[in-house]
Amino acid sequence: MQKIGFIGVGKIGLPICVNLIKSGFPVIGYRRSSLAEFQKAGGTAARSAADVGAQTDVVFTCMPDDAALDDVVRGLEGLLKSTRAGQIVVEFGSHPVPVKQQYVALFAEKGATFLDGEVSGTPGMVAQRKGVIYLGGPAAAVKQIEPIVSGFADLCLHLGDFGAATKVKLVNNFLVALHIAGTAQAMALGLKTGVDKDLLIKAVATGSGGSTQFGIRAPWMAERRFTPQQGSAGGLAHYLDIAKDMAEDAGVATDLLDCLIDVFARAVPNIGERDVAAMLEFFESKNHK
Repeated sequence: MQKIGFIGVGKIGLPICVNLIKSGFPVIGYRRSSLAEFQKAGGTAARSAADVGAQTDVVFTCMPDDAALDDVVRGLEGLLKSTRAGQIVVEFGSHPVPVKQQYVALFAEKGATFLDGEVSGTPGMVAQRKGVIYLGGPAAAVKQIEPIVSGFADLCLHLGDFGAATKVKLVNNFLVALHIAGTAQAMALGLKTGVDKDLLIKAVATGSGGSTQFGIRAPWMAERRFTPQQGSAGGLAHYLDIAKDMAEDAGVATDLLDCLIDVFARAVPNIGERDVAAMLEFFESKNHK
């Protein structure tokens, strides 16, 4: 089986790697913190991003912010130190399109291809292969990695040119944030009605008002089960800010988006490092600021 590289073996990266290993792929991984769980699952630890690139022809990266991505690509031990012709690198982290776009030419100069990738789904969904993989870039490169992606996800969508995956992820995560906020306010109300909470959740989840996020997080809200964190409120707020920039560039009204940005800005400080489902508490208080 072809060796696969993965840099950024975190909340999303680890379940991707575990599924790849289960599918028979040898996986070479690197992250700045501990790789103990990755190695326990059967992965092989590398010394640096450049070391991962030197051993593999396909490298997935999943970096938490723009600075981390730049270091992984252009740092002293970055991927560009070992990149070679024919290599394919896919970044699954979410960054503004211009940030990702700047690396396309750098890899192309060495004969490599850099693809725009995104993962739609919580870590739990990814672990169950229910995460959806979005890809943007040259069709030939996407086709080449599809058999690998099928090793960790049941659905992979090529959405068009570079940047398309990021744009679709922003649209998706605007709705994720909207549905979570709606679920939180609905549950704050529903839990006060005196109706059996389990029947309430079943009725709504299977009714016309249900959503994926309601199905996932309404039970957590009812049980006040906000750890471990599956989704960051601050992370979603970041997506909303980028989505607003995209909407303004496109000339689209942002009335609802603006309200959502305001709700998240006020709720995030109290949610902290807990799951975004803790937004329930924001709506339970009539005195929130």
